[in-house]
Amino acid sequence: MARLHHSLARWALGGLCLAALCSGAGAAGEPDYSPAERLVFMDDHLHRVKPPATLHYGFRKSGSLEEGFTDGVSVRLSAQPDGSCCAGRGEFLSGTHQFNVAEVENAHANPVILYFLERDIAEMHRLAKGQQNYFRKRIRMAIYDGAAVRDLNLRYRGQDVSAHEVAISPYLDDPMKPRYEKFARKRYTFWLSDAVPGGVYGIRTVMSDERVDAPPLMTEELFVDGAEPPPARSTP
Repeated sequence: MARLHHSLARWALGGLCLAALCSGAGAAGEPDYSPAERLVFMDDHLHRVKPPATLHYGFRKSGSLEEGFTDGVSVRLSAQPDGSCCAGRGEFLSGTHQFNVAEVENAHANPVILYFLERDIAEMHRLAKGQQNYFRKRIRMAIYDGAAVRDLNLRYRGQDVSAHEVAISPYLDDPMKPRYEKFARKRYTFWLSDAVPGGVYGIRTVMSDERVDAPPLMTEELFVDGAEPPPARSTP
């Protein structure tokens, strides 16, 4: 199995200095990360995990565009050679829906975010034949400059827990919008909470129909076991 030696922060940078893509850097020349970037890509989501441990998630796809299904996702976390946390190995879906994911070494942010986004990008490539790096760039830039961040309470195993929500619409103002019209109203929502194992409460994408009264073309969502999915919000 291939291994990823980089973190989610490296995925966010895309191999480039973020300041070259966006507006600024700190006084010492450090990239000026946005609050949304820190929450999604850079926080130590696994700081409470005691390896070995396995994180379990439920996955559901629905909508009018294609046939839906439900499945599972797991991330097995093992200790590094020095005993610290963690190396991550994932199993993302099963059977004909399985998406092969790489082992992530020296993980601090939860690898399930990387896995979800990489599959999402592969699916957009399948549907629209666009360049995967282009989709990555749109997501990175939206999280840097355009994310809506709010605090809220969610329900986990019957209890209210504090969480952060990060929502983006990467393709709403996309200059390539005419080519990727299906994705124009696609919205990504990430929920992060220290109260759940692995720090990631859930992730949801909703691809809305341009008709206001029509059901979504596609919804894909992943939630940690024990989480109660929040109601879907209206997309832009």
